[in-house]
Amino acid sequence: MATSIKQKLHDLIEKIDNESLLSQVYELIYKKNTSNEGDLWNKLTPDQQNEVLLSLEESNDPNNLISHEDVKRNHKKWL
Repeated sequence: MATSIKQKLHDLIEKIDNESLLSQVYELIYKKNTSNEGDLWNKLTPDQQNEVLLSLEESNDPNNLISHEDVKRNHKKWL
């Protein structure tokens, strides 16, 4: 399975001539491949961690959520 995905990725990369895009893809894959689980969380301050946890808790209340349709409508010019 991984071989098929790797081949598709290789094929796609071979078709890209945009060096900036290739650099961005490389950085993304490199960082994902070399980072350890929890690295990002551990870089947050205790206040930032609390904000993330509070946001997660608030997201469990449907009254705090915005529908996908509303988001698309409100941000149409950026989509």
